[in-house]
Amino acid sequence: MTDGAFHEPPPGLTGVAHAVYALHALSILIGVTSAATVVGAFVFGLPSIVAVIVNYVKRAEARGSVLESHFRWQIRTFWFAALWCLIAGMLFVTLVGIPLALALIVAAGLWTIYRVVRGWLALRDRRPMYV
Repeated sequence: MTDGAFHEPPPGLTGVAHAVYALHALSILIGVTSAATVVGAFVFGLPSIVAVIVNYVKRAEARGSVLESHFRWQIRTFWFAALWCLIAGMLFVTLVGIPLALALIVAAGLWTIYRVVRGWLALRDRRPMYV
C-alpha cells in the first residue's frame, strides 16, 4: 500500500492504537522497575496480553488505514518478543547457553523498547509503520 492510498480510520480507532502502545509501555515500565525482565514483563504481563487481544479484535476495523500498519507492528512486536523469550528459555536450560540466553533477553528487551517507542512516535505523527 502506498502513502496516498490510505483511507481515514474509523472515529476512536486512533485512540485505541494509542491505548495499545500505552499498555505495551506499561509492561515495559513494569519490567524496568521490578524483578522481571523487560521482555518477560512485555510477553507475560497482563497489560501486553490485553493489548494484543485488542489488536486482534480491532484490526479488521483498521484495514486500509494507516492504523492497519500499526496494529500489524504491535502484533508482530508481541509475537517476536515471545519467540525471543522461548529461544532464550531453551538456551537457559543448558549450562553453556546461559550467557547467550542472558544476552538475548537483554537484546530482546532493548528491541522491544525500540519497537514500542518507534511505533508510538510514528502514530503520533500519523505515519504508517513499514516492517
